[in-house]
Amino acid sequence: MSTRPEPVDPPQVPRSPAFAQGMILPAGRTLYVGGQNGIDEHGTLLKGLGPQTEQALRNVLAVLAEAGTDAEHVAKLTIFLTAGVDPDDAYAASADVWRQRTAVTVVSVPMSRPGVLVEIEAVAAVPER
Repeated sequence: MSTRPEPVDPPQVPRSPAFAQGMILPAGRTLYVGGQNGIDEHGTLLKGLGPQTEQALRNVLAVLAEAGTDAEHVAKLTIFLTAGVDPDDAYAASADVWRQRTAVTVVSVPMSRPGVLVEIEAVAAVPER
């Protein structure tokens, strides 16, 4: 049995090349990655949307790897952006780090830490070891 999520794209809903409309996550172990910011391994908040988005995604990937899974097993990303940030700029910034098509929700919110422009959560299947 595959542990990779299966995309769901109904024909009556516009298809996006960047994300799926839904994902079926196989039964089994599930990892919920808490919100990751653009903070590097030294605790430094990077400057600008592009660097913060890339670092937040690298942090998500690090949590996935530590749990024994990877981007191919992610069913959903939730991306929180500081109010006023253009989601298209965030998508463009993520292209070099995240190439996996998955379900995505983007929300504009006030952030709890000054200077934080993006926070990213993930839900992923974890293959049995």
